[in-house]
Parts: sequence; C-alpha cells; structure tokens
Amino acid sequence: MKKYAYTGALGFLAIITTEFGIIGILPQIAEHYQIGIDKAGYLLGGFALAIALTGPFMTLLLSGFDRKKVMMTAIFIFLLTGIVSSFSPPFWLLMLVRILPAFLQPVYIATALSVAVSQGNKRNENELMSIVFSGVAIAMVTTVPFATYIANIFSWEYSFIVQAIISIVALLAIHFVLPAMPVRAKKSYGSQLKILKKPMFIVSTLMNFFMIAAWFSTYSYFADYLNKAKDMDGTMVSYMLFVFGIIGVFANWTAGKLLNKNITHTTVFFLSGTIIVPILLHFSGGNTMATILVIVLWGFLYSPSFLNASTYMISSAPEAMEFANSLATSFGNLGVTLGTTVGGLIIVSKGVQFTPWITVLFGMLAFFMIGLRSRLEKKPA
Repeated sequence: MKKYAYTGALGFLAIITTEFGIIGILPQIAEHYQIGIDKAGYLLGGFALAIALTGPFMTLLLSGFDRKKVMMTAIFIFLLTGIVSSFSPPFWLLMLVRILPAFLQPVYIATALSVAVSQGNKRNENELMSIVFSGVAIAMVTTVPFATYIANIFSWEYSFIVQAIISIVALLAIHFVLPAMPVRAKKSYGSQLKILKKPMFIVSTLMNFFMIAAWFSTYSYFADYLNKAKDMDGTMVSYMLFVFGIIGVFANWTAGKLLNKNITHTTVFFLSGTIIVPILLHFSGGNTMATILVIVLWGFLYSPSFLNASTYMISSAPEAMEFANSLATSFGNLGVTLGTTVGGLIIVSKGVQFTPWITVLFGMLAFFMIGLRSRLEKKPA
C-alpha cells in the first residue's frame, strides 16, 4: 500500500529537517558560539560520521525487532534532539544531542524502505522507494527553507522548534497508520554479511561515497557560499533553499520513474551535475538571475542523490536489501563527512568560492567507479 510509503516519507521529512535544517543556520550558530564556520560544520559532519560508523551494525542488531517500534523509537529520539537544541545549550551538548539520533537514522531509512516495498510488487519497487525518499525533497522545499526563514526572522533556536514539531507529526503518523510489524523470519547475520565480499557491491559503495562527498563539499556550505561568493543575504538564501527544494520534489519523482527503466543510466544522468553545476556556478559570476537558474539545475540534479545511491547499491545485492541500504546510508553519510570536512578546509585556506571545484574532483571519482562496475558486470561469472 502506498500509504505505508507516504508514512515512511513523513518520518524521512522529520529526519532530513533535523540533519540538513542546520545548513541554513550554520553562519548564525558560528556567530553565537564565536567559532569558525568550519567548526560549526562539525554539527553536520559529526552527525554524518556517527551514521557512517554505526549504521550497518545498528541495522543488523535491530533487524529482528518489530518494524513499527523501531521507526517510532528513531523518530522519538529526533524529537528529543530538536527540543534540547532549541534551548541553545553549550556547544559540546549541542554536538552531543545532534549525534544521538544519528545512530538510528540508517535503521529508520532501511526499515521504512523495507515496509514500503513489502506491500508492493517487484515492478513498482523503485517507485515506492522514491515515495519514501521524497521526504528528502519535500524537506528541502518546505521545512528546511522554512526553518532557515524563521531563524532569520527570530533566532537560530527557532529552527530547532520547527524540527521538533515535524518530528511530533511524523511520530503520530507512524503510530496511527502503521500496524504492528513483527519480523516473521529473521535473516542470519552471515547471509547478510556475504555481500561485503562481492566486488560489484564494493565498487557500488565507493560510487555512493564519492558522489555524496562531491555534492556535500559545496552543499554543506550552501548559505555561506551564496552569502560570500554570490552576495546574497540570509532571507535570499532561504528563498534559494525553497527554490532548490521545489525542483527537488519533481526531481525525485522523475528519478523514481527513470530508475524503473535503467538504474545505471539514471545514476549517470544525475551524477553529471557534479561536473556541470560547478562550471556553471563559476561562469554565473555575480549575475543573480544566472545564479538562480544554476541553483534550479543544481536542485534538480542533486536532490535524488540518496535515492540513486541506495538503488544503485541495492541493485548489486538484492538478496540483503535492508543491510545493503543501511550501508548505502552509512557510506553516503561518510561521504557527507568527507565532503563537509574537505569543503571546510578549502574555505579556511582558500575561500568558499573554491568549494565547487572539490565537487568536480569527487564527481570524477564517482564516474570512475560506475565505469569499473560496468566492466565487472561484463565479465563472465
């Protein structure tokens, strides 16, 4: 049933609002705590690193528990994070409560995807997955820019109040829509861990890692980049996040349809943005209208990146879907950590205007991995 996919998407909306809602307020947080923007970036990078290091283990550990309870527990912890963060605690505590929900984020995503596809058929599996992942795009068009907008009107703490409210709505939806979902037949750890020996899965994992690192080396500093490199104020940045998200909703829907036809071609098409967008950002210069047009393209090509990465990885190990997806989430977030860290180092040493060129570098590495997987697929078994 599609209602299960839409419920999963609502929880995803809460998760992404918490994880990426901070992007638009990083400059304000840096100013409040009197730290550099690269240090403030740890709030994003640390969250992603916690996911990367613990995601697969948590998914394996909780794979035998009732799926509804797992999803509710994950969203409840995200709710606590929003509440505590809204009181502007000391930076170390803000960092701690930011990291706590990260342990269950990949578990939620893997479980929500599994619940969604369990009610459909093989033919529309990718479409159901795209509905769940639409929570990412919807967050980019609604809650993430709205949280940034509210923060610019009042203060950054209000952004976390928005995050907490979304988590409450998601928690209620999961409670009332999903039935109890105990796991009938738990797969053995060994049967799931076998995919780690598959060369094609390893290469697919590296593609995911480099693709996400490519996008986030610039996107993590979206507000700072538009402010300093394109001379846009905080309100204009919130509008740009809104534009970014609107096109992203359409992009995820499009990607879901295209993935049903050809996974590799779809991934290559959207990955091309890691090369095209930085070049266009460079040539748009100080022309605001040109920059807005590039942001529209950026939003379209970037938004389905997590959906493409997960689908690409799962297609190389369909026999262990939940574990494969948790690894996709973990390595994607490891990519977020790498991209955010390298982007921060470039900002400190060279300036924020140079971050898009890091996107090109990581994007080329991702293309190389797609080429390598294609060669492996052509080899006789």
